[in-house]
Amino acid sequence: MGIASDLRQSVLQAAMQGKLTTQKAEDGDARGLLLAIREEKEKLVKEKKSKKEKPLAPVTDEEIPFDIPDNWVWARLTECLDVRDGTHDSPKYCNKGYPLVTSKNLKETGIDFSSCKLISLKDYEAINKRSKVDDNDILFAMIGTIGNPILYHGEAQFSIKNMALFKHIGAFIDMEYAYWFLKFAQLDIKKKASGGVQNFVSLTFLRKYLIPLPPLPEQQRIVACVEALMKEIDELEQTEKELESIKAAFPGDMKASLLQAAMQGKLTTQKAEDGDARGLLLAIREEKEKLVKEKKGKREKPLAPITDEEIPFDIPENWAWCRLGDCIKLLSGQDLTPDKYNASGKGTIYITGASNIENGRITVNRWTEFPRAIAHKGELLITCKGTIGEMCFLNIDKVHIARQIMSIKGILVDIKYVHIFLLNYVNTLKANAKSMIPGIERKNVLNALFPLPPLPEQQRIVEKLDQFLPLCDSLSEH
Repeated sequence: MGIASDLRQSVLQAAMQGKLTTQKAEDGDARGLLLAIREEKEKLVKEKKSKKEKPLAPVTDEEIPFDIPDNWVWARLTECLDVRDGTHDSPKYCNKGYPLVTSKNLKETGIDFSSCKLISLKDYEAINKRSKVDDNDILFAMIGTIGNPILYHGEAQFSIKNMALFKHIGAFIDMEYAYWFLKFAQLDIKKKASGGVQNFVSLTFLRKYLIPLPPLPEQQRIVACVEALMKEIDELEQTEKELESIKAAFPGDMKASLLQAAMQGKLTTQKAEDGDARGLLLAIREEKEKLVKEKKGKREKPLAPITDEEIPFDIPENWAWCRLGDCIKLLSGQDLTPDKYNASGKGTIYITGASNIENGRITVNRWTEFPRAIAHKGELLITCKGTIGEMCFLNIDKVHIARQIMSIKGILVDIKYVHIFLLNYVNTLKANAKSMIPGIERKNVLNALFPLPPLPEQQRIVEKLDQFLPLCDSLSEH
């Protein structure tokens, strides 16, 4: 099973153990609910709307699979629901007639009537005397693909074959709760199935199967909680499927493939309303000029124009190739002599190198009262001497950085997108590092070829990778 499937089963396990909801005294005790169901069944027998059932053995301690809250009760399915089955015969099929639903026709979204074989009116009426499916009934496959419960909503005319039918008795059981219970229990039921070539479970087995029964108000709270969590898991599963698709499309290291795909515009959809990155590039240049005039930045030397020979891969038409230095402000750190810093918390925090950065977080052990190379909150720090290429976002208002660190500030670009680019580009920077003590040169960062999307697409790429990257390691284990 994948991550999403595992999570679904874990949610249902917690729900059936009463761990998703709070037990409330005003709900009463489910033993009273079970007694009310028995009285309703007796009433239906007296009114000749139902047949009297053989009494079942009481639930024993040895049968109980897990603990449940004190105001819940273990019961057998037939004590809570009207458990029937469809035909097990093979009626003669017709070109026109009524659908005969089997396990093959049960889909996650409901019943696929288009794939059903048809039977005559006579056979339809004969089967439905015992097992007519009404709105809010549950279908459960008994042979072959056991399980796949469906909570049916509708008024279609059809019959069922090799399938259990669960109908409510009065208004004591929330059928959505019963549905989620059967979704949870189907794995255990499959394990206990009989048969050789084709597995099956008998109607007697299902009738005797244990269900944890909460009071009705808590059943309804469980349903609401489970449905909310399942919606979130569905979104996770979609992400998981997209990851699998990317994994197939881009062989090799998953993270590297994702980052490369992001830089090529293959993770996101280009939208006309985003505009063109060439306009963004012009706005960045104007912003830089404005900062120079306001004396908030120094005029930089122009970077070399990009030649066709340099371009490493194709990008979408509304993106633009530029140099990273065109879009950022890069601050190099400065070392301080020992007399200019302290370990007693006086002054501005002093970040010296990779030893201060671990798993994307900053550890603090030095301060200075003589700050000069000051990085500010939100900027991206990258180690450039010794252990190179370690990165983190600065979550402190301001720090002084040493020569082992550079600070990057985006100019009208999403700094998280710049981070994604550098995660993809860092191996190139490492390959260019020279000398006995490896180091990233300032010019190599500034001159890096940077695929620039419009700002809204930068943000979509960031959002996509925020979903994908944390799942890569987990996905590779499945």
